[in-house]
Amino acid sequence: MSEENQVAQEQQEPVLQIQRIYVKDVSFEAPNLPHIFQQEWKPNLAFNLSTEAKQLGEDLYEVTLHLNVETTLEETGDLAFICEVKQAGVFAISGLEDIHMAHALTSRCPEMLFPYARELVASLVNRGTFPALNLAPVNFDALFLEHMRRVEEEQAQESAEQPTLN
Repeated sequence: MSEENQVAQEQQEPVLQIQRIYVKDVSFEAPNLPHIFQQEWKPNLAFNLSTEAKQLGEDLYEVTLHLNVETTLEETGDLAFICEVKQAGVFAISGLEDIHMAHALTSRCPEMLFPYARELVASLVNRGTFPALNLAPVNFDALFLEHMRRVEEEQAQESAEQPTLN
């Protein structure tokens, strides 16, 4: 194989590399301390997750994973704590098109960021002296497939609602 063919083949190989992982924003609030510790600990946990991707340059993307954990007490409804984390990373991605690029930005990259965000949430909750909080793993592939299914359904519904010209 000639050197030109080898270079062309290498350029076509998909690449997804972490350049940097960092905390973009973090917040921990426990407005009802210390009296919340005098109540029975039966928490209700609300967990929200979202992602955001932004192109920084050619083949360079910032992906941000937003985690929001809000815990209230079951009996009184008192707010125990709110923990918000934006874990971000810069990724070099090339050789991917359309659906594969969307999958990388909304599934693969957040999947790499999640363990860092999960550890940060656990640490913040621990520093608030609340019982340990270990977030369950997230199946980002399943979330991506569900999102794609909803998009397809919306597109099918929109095309069905479009009036036809006769």
